[in-house]
Amino acid sequence: MRKFIGLVGTNTTQSTNRQLLQFMKRHFEKQAELELIEVSGLPMFNKPQDMKVPERATEIAKKIDASDGVIISTPEYDHAVPAVLMNALEWLSYGIHPLLDKPVMIIGASFGSLGTSRAQAHLRQMLDSPEISARVMPSSEYLVGHVLEAFDDKGDLTDKDKVEQLDALFADFQRNFGIRLRLTKKKFKNLVKKILIKRSAHL
Repeated sequence: MRKFIGLVGTNTTQSTNRQLLQFMKRHFEKQAELELIEVSGLPMFNKPQDMKVPERATEIAKKIDASDGVIISTPEYDHAVPAVLMNALEWLSYGIHPLLDKPVMIIGASFGSLGTSRAQAHLRQMLDSPEISARVMPSSEYLVGHVLEAFDDKGDLTDKDKVEQLDALFADFQRNFGIRLRLTKKKFKNLVKKILIKRSAHL
């Protein structure tokens, strides 16, 4: 069974994006294992000269590296991802590069009708940066708008069309990203990591 990491892209205690990942964990439990990871608890990124990465970031990196792929659920604030998610990605691309060539699926939920569309576009740009170089699932968006009305008392999505859309996207994610062999060979990945580490040290 494939194992995926679900990054909760917020530090909000009662987050609907966490709820969306929790729904996926239950809904797809017979297809894959989904472990939810919080990105909160990391210090503010300050580019330490000794390139020492916080232990929490190292723990997250190890889990991501051992997984078959990552699903990031992000809210949207001011047309962008939350600062806590940006901070986590900065730590995860400074001396350590667990997202390098890692399959990533982006989802999001918001109170409004657009369902984090701008934040998802922002996140795609970040994940496509040379320091991160994730393999983001193309031509796909999963947007849950008016999220306060989207879940029932059990935490399940009530809109059947939204559930079917999620089923199709997750199947495509597994088929094209989780199962397909990595395009980059291990030796090349290690070389790229060395280059990125050297670059980070001189930025």
